[in-house]
Amino acid sequence: MAKLFEHEGKRALALRGMSVPRGRVVKDPDEARVAAIELGGQAVVKAQVWDTDRARRGGIRFVTTPNEARAAADEIFASKALGQRVESVLVEERLEVAREFYIGAAVDDRVRRLVLLFSALGGSGIEGRKESVLRLPVSVRREPTRQELRHELLAREMLEAELEEKLLAALLILYRTARETEARSIEINPLAWTSDRRLVALDCRLSVDDYAVFRHPELGIEIAREFGHVPTPLERIAWAVERDDYRGTFYFVELVEAREGDGIPIGFHGAGGGGAMASMDAAVRVGLRPLNYADTSGNPAASKVYRAARIILAQPGIKGYFLSGSGVASQEQFHLARALVKAFREEGIRVPAVLRLGGNGEELAAKIMARFARSARAPVETYRKEQSAEFCAQRLRALIEEDRSAPVSAEGPTFEVPPPSRPYRFRTRTGWITYDHAACAKCETKACVIECVPQILKLVDGLPVLAISEEEAARGRCIECLACEVECWMQGAGGGRVELPIPGLDEFGLPAEDQSKKEATGIAQGAKTTRSEMTHEGTGKWPF
Repeated sequence: MAKLFEHEGKRALALRGMSVPRGRVVKDPDEARVAAIELGGQAVVKAQVWDTDRARRGGIRFVTTPNEARAAADEIFASKALGQRVESVLVEERLEVAREFYIGAAVDDRVRRLVLLFSALGGSGIEGRKESVLRLPVSVRREPTRQELRHELLAREMLEAELEEKLLAALLILYRTARETEARSIEINPLAWTSDRRLVALDCRLSVDDYAVFRHPELGIEIAREFGHVPTPLERIAWAVERDDYRGTFYFVELVEAREGDGIPIGFHGAGGGGAMASMDAAVRVGLRPLNYADTSGNPAASKVYRAARIILAQPGIKGYFLSGSGVASQEQFHLARALVKAFREEGIRVPAVLRLGGNGEELAAKIMARFARSARAPVETYRKEQSAEFCAQRLRALIEEDRSAPVSAEGPTFEVPPPSRPYRFRTRTGWITYDHAACAKCETKACVIECVPQILKLVDGLPVLAISEEEAARGRCIECLACEVECWMQGAGGGRVELPIPGLDEFGLPAEDQSKKEATGIAQGAKTTRSEMTHEGTGKWPF
């Protein structure tokens, strides 16, 4: 599911006629003070996080002056008690509440229907009053009638006529919101009956089916994933990769709570569901501390795995890289190996890596990684499914403790290389492929043509060119297997290059002023050679 913040859920309700408190979202304490002034001084300051226990944790503060609002917002933004980063707070008017109700709607998989929920005992602690919640299964094709709602949900409460009519209207708005946003669940708790006889949604939790997000740009959902925290910059970068490429799955989440703790911090790369989770458990058992959970599965393109590896390596503070999965994956392991070679080369990998490969083509994959390991700056060991995940995790720990990696210079690796002198270039589904025909003319193996998995290349006058149209390559006939770059480097003259942009990654971790400088000089737009645009000059060596 994709969760919306409270203010986003309230906006969806308000657009359909529900009353919500006056207020606005702010990003810093000074804005909170201004918002409180606009509300007359008294206000409620509420952390915008996905936490049903935020009030107890100090995430909701009642204030009586603008200065108190500023101080409350400052404390909320700095708080660690909420267990996640707070990027915004909602500053709302305070209301006098006479009575609190609970209303909700959720998809019940047991009855395969949307179910409306109602309780006359709303407010905090509703989870402990489940017996008070009434249920009404409804159809998404036919709106429930007022009579149905009255009879099934409200009849036993003996409500005054005005309140009952407003509750019926609120239930219909809730139903319409759930249906129109394709919600998996929506809750208003409390739905407040105020002293001035208004029915107002004081809180809202709305979760949308992730497969439906693309149909609802109006909701402004940034990431169609269910995180327990506000998405981090790297998670946003990773989601953009997954969102724009349907080939296989790339799931990435940073384990924020693991930033502090025992064990050696590592980047974790799973390759297949349950096997990935078991491998992560194995890493923890031997004293490693994964800073992330990542999984590339479902037969992803090599280009997608490459981007995943680059993102995992971008995490600050990791001391090693651990890849492991089920050992019996149906996805082609040589695609995974070429993706890792490209990522490790571009990063100039300086931390030990242990890879456990298993599945189709694992023999070739192991050979590819072994060839790369001979010139890598840091130890890279590859094992196959015969070795357990725990054994491989122990090997990574041993390599880290031996610390045989090349020292990291203050400036990091340099990849300044001249552009191709005779470029032949075409677009792929998510990037570009360039051959330097000047280097290709010296190549004896023509490895790029031989190793091309979809066999879309041919030789013309001894030079590699497309055997299909450029349009077909861009539409996906080129599967971005990366053989044309990796095998060209390993076997040929080094004239092949695959450019696969990862928006935001080159700027990740830079101070704001450096990001601005980079954009101003055009580096972010490719005005100069970046790591993802590397080539070399037919020497068969890479400038590690």
